[in-house]
Amino acid sequence: MPSDPLPLVDDRLALRADCSRCAGLCCVVPAFAASADFAIDKPAGVACPNLADDFRCGIHAELRERGFPGCTVFDCFGAGQQITQATFGGRSWRESPELARAQFAVLPVMRQLHETLWYLSEVLALPAAAPLHGEAASRRQEIEDLTRRDAAELAALDVGAHRAPVGELLGRVSELVRGRRAPDRRGADLMGRDLRRTDLRNAGLRGAYLIGADLRGVDLGRADLLGADLRAADVRGADLSRCLFLTRPQVTAARGNSSTRLPQALDRPPAWG
Repeated sequence: MPSDPLPLVDDRLALRADCSRCAGLCCVVPAFAASADFAIDKPAGVACPNLADDFRCGIHAELRERGFPGCTVFDCFGAGQQITQATFGGRSWRESPELARAQFAVLPVMRQLHETLWYLSEVLALPAAAPLHGEAASRRQEIEDLTRRDAAELAALDVGAHRAPVGELLGRVSELVRGRRAPDRRGADLMGRDLRRTDLRNAGLRGAYLIGADLRGVDLGRADLLGADLRAADVRGADLSRCLFLTRPQVTAARGNSSTRLPQALDRPPAWG
């Protein structure tokens, strides 16, 4: 068994989508293109025909079967309820159509800010990253302050300028936690590869293409999975419990089962059974 301590329970629990407090923004703002992910074409800013009057999805329990697997892997990291309840004080585009344009413009910005908070909260929960906790806490406070700005300020925000230093920090965290001599396979094309006999413990897999890869039973240790593409990757029986920077969309896009081990902050996707 690994000797390093598990991450602490952290603020990521608060960065989960709560559709009951949102105005169905993810069902309206993005455009859909008929494909393997979406059964229909839908223009940006137009409500999906499956969106009910209470802002819930009318086919939520059957999304994959009805041709909408792309919806199941989307996660706003709690941005939807922040916009609806805080930025717009509980008002929505439906009862106040004049708010629609502003409300829709804020979602991509707020989602990026909340995703950044997810990563920073993870850093603060990693005992091995203690030397960088002070810097991470300062960055998190900066991002939290941004999320409290009004709609006009948020829409005009240069998110990239605020995410860039966080990205650099996450790189240093990764190196500190994984070790300087850990294998670096960032951006590697591992699509469809059988990796069951490959040592990926503590590997740098940032942005790696793991689409359809066979990772059954693999212990990924403290592998850095920031931005890794895990669509259809077979992680049945794999140990992802200590991986760095893993998110719900990545996990939901993969194929796991009851024996797949996940970090404490992530729930097992319903599709895994």
